[in-house]
Order: sequence, then C-alpha cells, then structure tokens
Amino acid sequence: MYYNEKIQYIRDSKNITQKEIAAFLGIKQQQYARYEKGINVMPVTYLPKICAFLDVSADYILGLPKNMNYPEC
Repeated sequence: MYYNEKIQYIRDSKNITQKEIAAFLGIKQQQYARYEKGINVMPVTYLPKICAFLDVSADYILGLPKNMNYPEC
C-alpha cells in the first residue's frame, strides 16, 4: 500500500473528510484529493502535519517496518 492509500484509509477510518484535512493544511480540497489519488506528489512538508492531524506515525504512513535497525551514526 502506497503512502497516499494509507493516508486515505486512515482518514476514512476516522471519519475525517478531505475538506477537513485540506483546511488543516491550508489548501483546497481538490488539491488534497489529487494527493490522495496519487495524481500529484504530496510535499514532504505536509507529512508531519498529516501525522499530527491523524494521530499516526510517519513510519506507519511510509510503510517502514516496526523493527527497522538504523545504522550507527
């Protein structure tokens, strides 16, 4: 499942409309719909805002494994 599909799934499961999340992001509903449909690529700067609004982690939306090992820096 792609990030846009996950965002739509989460939004639908929480009974949040596209209009509500678009207003939160400060964009038009039509623009947000294009992100969810995968027509346009959503700017990465929206990801933390969407995560906060939907109360989910960016890791979940991006499909990162729960037990991902990060290399030592």
